[in-house]
Amino acid sequence: MKFEVLTTPGCSNCKVLENMLENLGLSYDLIDVTENPEYLAKYPIFVAPGLVIDGKLVFSGVPKIKDLKKIIP
Repeated sequence: MKFEVLTTPGCSNCKVLENMLENLGLSYDLIDVTENPEYLAKYPIFVAPGLVIDGKLVFSGVPKIKDLKKIIP
């Protein structure tokens, strides 16, 4: 599975999601949407962070850990 975290500069909630993924032992790519606006066109998030898994926006904002664990095999 490929994980991408859509972030913005200074996003504290993004750090929360990053820590959750790291605690689950998952690697991810960090995408700053201010530097890569094409991601906003493809994944219209209104709240950072956004979590994209295998090319699909799965969460916008910080998910609950139990919800995150449900989608990870």
